[in-house]
Amino acid sequence: MERTTLIVLAHPERQSFCGAWAEASAAAAEATGDRVLWSDLYGLGFDPAEGPEHYAAPPAPFDTLKAQEQAASGHLPADVAAEADKIRAADRIVFHFPLWWFAPPAMLKGWCDRCLVHGLLHDVGRRFDTGLLRGKRALFCVTTGARATESGPDGKEGETRLLLWPLAYTLRYCGMDVAEPVLAHGVHGYHEGAGKAALEARVADVLAAQAGVMAGLDDRPCHRFNADTDFDGEGRLRPEAPSHWPFIRHRD
Repeated sequence: MERTTLIVLAHPERQSFCGAWAEASAAAAEATGDRVLWSDLYGLGFDPAEGPEHYAAPPAPFDTLKAQEQAASGHLPADVAAEADKIRAADRIVFHFPLWWFAPPAMLKGWCDRCLVHGLLHDVGRRFDTGLLRGKRALFCVTTGARATESGPDGKEGETRLLLWPLAYTLRYCGMDVAEPVLAHGVHGYHEGAGKAALEARVADVLAAQAGVMAGLDDRPCHRFNADTDFDGEGRLRPEAPSHWPFIRHRD
Protein backbone atom coordinates (compact mmCIF):
# COMPACT_ATOMS: atom_id res chain seq x y z
CA MET A 1 0.00 0.00 0.00
CA GLU A 2 1.39 3.36 -1.03
CA ARG A 3 2.39 5.69 1.80
CA THR A 4 2.01 9.47 1.56
CA THR A 5 4.46 11.95 3.02
CA LEU A 6 3.64 15.65 3.27
CA ILE A 7 6.53 18.11 3.41
CA VAL A 8 5.63 21.40 5.11
CA LEU A 9 8.29 24.07 4.55
CA ALA A 10 8.03 27.31 6.51
CA HIS A 11 10.99 29.40 5.37
CA PRO A 12 10.81 32.48 3.13
CA GLU A 13 13.87 31.47 1.08
CA ARG A 14 13.52 28.25 -0.90
CA GLN A 15 17.28 28.27 -1.57
CA SER A 16 18.04 28.29 2.17
CA PHE A 17 19.39 25.32 4.09
CA CYS A 18 15.84 24.70 5.34
CA GLY A 19 14.72 24.50 1.73
CA ALA A 20 17.54 22.13 0.80
CA TRP A 21 16.77 20.00 3.84
CA ALA A 22 13.11 19.79 2.84
CA GLU A 23 14.16 18.74 -0.66
CA ALA A 24 16.35 16.02 0.90
CA SER A 25 13.36 14.74 2.88
CA ALA A 26 11.22 14.67 -0.24
CA ALA A 27 13.89 12.85 -2.25
CA ALA A 28 14.38 10.28 0.51
CA ALA A 29 10.63 9.66 0.77
CA GLU A 30 10.30 9.26 -2.99
CA ALA A 31 13.24 6.84 -2.99
CA THR A 32 11.32 4.53 -0.67
CA GLY A 33 8.22 4.66 -2.87
CA ASP A 34 6.23 7.30 -1.01
CA ARG A 35 3.85 9.67 -2.73
CA VAL A 36 5.16 13.11 -1.75
CA LEU A 37 2.98 16.17 -1.25
CA TRP A 38 4.33 19.67 -0.71
CA SER A 39 3.22 22.70 1.26
CA ASP A 40 5.85 25.40 0.69
CA LEU A 41 3.92 27.97 2.69
CA TYR A 42 5.81 31.07 1.61
CA GLY A 43 5.98 29.83 -1.96
CA LEU A 44 2.22 29.34 -1.91
CA GLY A 45 1.70 32.85 -0.58
CA PHE A 46 -0.33 31.31 2.22
CA ASP A 47 -2.15 33.83 4.42
CA PRO A 48 -1.54 32.78 8.04
CA ALA A 49 -3.97 35.26 9.60
CA GLU A 50 -7.37 33.76 10.34
CA GLY A 51 -10.32 36.13 10.08
CA PRO A 52 -13.82 36.72 8.71
CA GLU A 53 -12.54 37.85 5.31
CA HIS A 54 -11.82 34.22 4.44
CA TYR A 55 -15.47 33.14 4.74
CA ALA A 56 -18.50 33.82 2.58
CA ALA A 57 -20.88 33.99 5.54
CA PRO A 58 -18.86 34.35 8.74
CA PRO A 59 -20.65 34.39 12.08
CA ALA A 60 -21.07 37.79 13.68
CA PRO A 61 -19.36 38.49 15.94
CA PHE A 62 -16.60 36.44 14.35
CA ASP A 63 -15.85 33.16 16.12
CA THR A 64 -13.03 31.10 14.63
CA LEU A 65 -14.28 27.70 15.76
CA LYS A 66 -17.83 28.38 14.61
CA ALA A 67 -16.68 29.76 11.27
CA GLN A 68 -14.52 26.72 10.59
CA GLU A 69 -17.21 24.28 11.71
CA GLN A 70 -19.80 25.92 9.48
CA ALA A 71 -17.42 25.89 6.51
CA ALA A 72 -16.19 22.31 7.09
CA SER A 73 -19.22 20.87 5.31
CA GLY A 74 -17.87 22.02 1.96
CA HIS A 75 -17.40 25.77 2.06
CA LEU A 76 -13.84 26.08 3.34
CA PRO A 77 -11.57 28.73 1.85
CA ALA A 78 -9.83 27.20 -1.17
CA ASP A 79 -6.33 27.47 0.32
CA VAL A 80 -7.43 25.83 3.57
CA ALA A 81 -9.37 23.09 1.78
CA ALA A 82 -6.25 22.22 -0.22
CA GLU A 83 -4.11 22.01 2.92
CA ALA A 84 -6.71 20.00 4.83
CA ASP A 85 -6.88 17.51 1.95
CA LYS A 86 -3.11 17.06 2.12
CA ILE A 87 -3.16 16.61 5.89
CA ARG A 88 -5.87 13.96 5.65
CA ALA A 89 -4.04 12.16 2.85
CA ALA A 90 -0.67 12.12 4.61
CA ASP A 91 0.60 9.23 6.67
CA ARG A 92 3.62 11.28 7.71
CA ILE A 93 4.12 15.04 7.89
CA VAL A 94 7.66 16.41 7.95
CA PHE A 95 7.95 20.04 9.03
CA HIS A 96 11.02 22.07 8.07
CA PHE A 97 11.43 25.46 9.71
CA PRO A 98 13.79 27.72 11.68
CA LEU A 99 13.22 28.90 15.23
CA TRP A 100 12.66 32.65 15.35
CA TRP A 101 12.34 34.39 18.71
CA PHE A 102 12.15 31.03 20.49
CA ALA A 103 9.25 29.74 18.41
CA PRO A 104 8.42 28.54 14.90
CA PRO A 105 7.71 31.26 12.32
CA ALA A 106 4.28 32.90 12.54
CA MET A 107 3.57 31.42 9.11
CA LEU A 108 3.55 27.92 10.59
CA LYS A 109 1.46 28.93 13.61
CA GLY A 110 -1.04 30.49 11.21
CA TRP A 111 -1.11 27.33 9.12
CA CYS A 112 -2.15 25.44 12.26
CA ASP A 113 -4.71 28.12 13.16
CA ARG A 114 -6.39 27.95 9.77
CA CYS A 115 -5.78 24.43 8.45
CA LEU A 116 -6.33 22.22 11.48
CA VAL A 117 -9.99 22.86 10.83
CA HIS A 118 -12.45 22.58 13.69
CA GLY A 119 -15.22 20.21 12.71
CA LEU A 120 -13.04 18.48 10.14
CA LEU A 121 -9.64 17.62 11.65
CA HIS A 122 -10.63 17.94 15.30
CA ASP A 123 -13.64 18.69 17.43
CA VAL A 124 -14.51 18.84 21.11
CA GLY A 125 -15.35 15.15 21.35
CA ARG A 126 -12.48 13.87 19.23
CA ARG A 127 -9.10 15.08 20.42
CA PHE A 128 -6.00 13.73 22.13
CA ASP A 129 -6.43 9.93 22.45
CA THR A 130 -9.52 10.03 20.22
CA GLY A 131 -8.15 12.65 17.81
CA LEU A 132 -9.13 12.49 14.17
CA LEU A 133 -5.49 12.38 13.01
CA ARG A 134 -4.59 9.21 14.93
CA GLY A 135 -2.14 6.98 13.08
CA LYS A 136 -0.28 9.89 11.47
CA ARG A 137 3.28 10.70 12.48
CA ALA A 138 4.97 14.11 12.48
CA LEU A 139 8.65 15.02 12.43
CA PHE A 140 10.17 18.45 13.03
CA CYS A 141 13.44 19.27 11.23
CA VAL A 142 14.51 22.52 12.83
CA THR A 143 17.35 24.99 12.57
CA THR A 144 18.45 27.37 15.29
CA GLY A 145 20.89 30.24 15.16
CA ALA A 146 22.11 29.34 18.64
CA ARG A 147 24.86 26.85 19.27
CA ALA A 148 24.05 23.36 20.50
CA THR A 149 25.66 24.17 23.86
CA GLU A 150 23.22 27.05 24.30
CA SER A 151 20.19 25.00 23.28
CA GLY A 152 20.15 22.19 25.84
CA PRO A 153 18.47 21.93 29.26
CA ASP A 154 21.09 24.22 30.85
CA GLY A 155 21.53 26.47 27.84
CA LYS A 156 21.19 30.25 27.82
CA GLU A 157 18.81 30.10 24.84
CA GLY A 158 16.47 27.60 26.50
CA GLU A 159 16.05 23.95 25.61
CA THR A 160 15.01 23.68 21.97
CA ARG A 161 13.00 20.53 22.65
CA LEU A 162 10.81 22.47 25.09
CA LEU A 163 10.44 25.44 22.76
CA LEU A 164 8.87 23.01 20.27
CA TRP A 165 6.33 21.70 22.78
CA PRO A 166 3.44 24.01 21.78
CA LEU A 167 3.60 22.84 18.17
CA ALA A 168 4.07 19.22 19.20
CA TYR A 169 1.10 19.42 21.57
CA THR A 170 -1.03 21.02 18.88
CA LEU A 171 -0.52 17.93 16.75
CA ARG A 172 -1.00 15.65 19.78
CA TYR A 173 -4.34 17.43 20.39
CA CYS A 174 -5.39 16.31 16.92
CA GLY A 175 -4.29 12.74 17.64
CA MET A 176 -0.93 12.61 15.88
CA ASP A 177 2.25 10.93 17.09
CA VAL A 178 5.20 13.33 17.19
CA ALA A 179 8.68 11.94 16.68
CA GLU A 180 11.73 13.28 18.45
CA PRO A 181 12.95 16.26 16.38
CA VAL A 182 16.05 16.55 14.26
CA LEU A 183 17.94 19.74 15.16
CA ALA A 184 20.63 21.66 13.32
CA HIS A 185 22.16 24.32 15.55
CA GLY A 186 24.27 27.36 14.76
CA VAL A 187 22.76 27.85 11.30
CA HIS A 188 22.95 31.52 10.31
CA GLY A 189 24.50 33.77 7.70
CA TYR A 190 27.12 35.51 9.85
CA HIS A 191 29.79 32.81 9.88
CA GLU A 192 33.05 33.75 8.19
CA GLY A 193 36.30 32.00 7.35
CA ALA A 194 36.83 28.77 9.27
CA GLY A 195 33.44 29.14 10.95
CA LYS A 196 31.69 29.30 7.60
CA ALA A 197 33.60 26.26 6.36
CA ALA A 198 32.65 24.35 9.50
CA LEU A 199 28.98 25.29 9.04
CA GLU A 200 29.03 24.14 5.42
CA ALA A 201 30.50 20.80 6.49
CA ARG A 202 27.89 20.40 9.24
CA VAL A 203 24.90 21.14 7.04
CA ALA A 204 26.29 18.84 4.34
CA ASP A 205 26.36 16.06 6.95
CA VAL A 206 22.77 16.82 7.91
CA LEU A 207 21.63 16.61 4.30
CA ALA A 208 23.52 13.37 3.76
CA ALA A 209 21.97 11.85 6.88
CA GLN A 210 18.40 12.73 5.95
CA ALA A 211 17.84 9.61 3.87
CA GLY A 212 18.52 7.54 6.98
CA VAL A 213 16.26 9.76 9.08
CA MET A 214 13.39 9.29 6.67
CA ALA A 215 13.99 5.56 6.29
CA GLY A 216 13.86 5.17 10.06
CA LEU A 217 11.00 7.57 10.75
CA ASP A 218 8.45 4.86 11.47
CA ASP A 219 10.74 3.48 14.18
CA ARG A 220 11.98 6.82 15.50
CA PRO A 221 11.16 7.37 19.20
CA CYS A 222 8.17 9.61 19.77
CA HIS A 223 7.42 12.17 22.44
CA ARG A 224 5.56 10.75 25.40
CA PHE A 225 2.34 12.49 26.31
CA ASN A 226 -0.14 11.80 29.07
CA ALA A 227 -3.08 9.60 28.14
CA ASP A 228 -6.60 10.90 28.58
CA THR A 229 -7.02 8.52 31.52
CA ASP A 230 -4.17 10.28 33.36
CA PHE A 231 -6.51 13.21 34.07
CA ASP A 232 -9.47 13.47 36.40
CA GLY A 233 -12.91 14.81 35.55
CA GLU A 234 -11.68 18.39 35.99
CA GLY A 235 -8.80 17.86 33.59
CA ARG A 236 -6.14 17.76 36.28
CA LEU A 237 -3.28 15.27 36.32
CA ARG A 238 -4.10 12.41 38.68
CA PRO A 239 -1.68 12.02 41.63
CA GLU A 240 -0.63 8.56 40.49
CA ALA A 241 -0.10 9.54 36.83
CA PRO A 242 3.37 10.22 35.40
CA SER A 243 4.54 13.65 34.30
CA HIS A 244 6.35 13.68 30.96
CA TRP A 245 6.82 17.43 30.48
CA PRO A 246 7.26 20.41 32.83
CA PHE A 247 4.18 21.95 31.20
CA ILE A 248 1.96 19.24 32.75
CA ARG A 249 3.27 18.33 36.18
CA HIS A 250 2.16 17.62 39.71
CA ARG A 251 1.55 20.57 41.97
CA ASP A 252 4.05 21.00 44.80
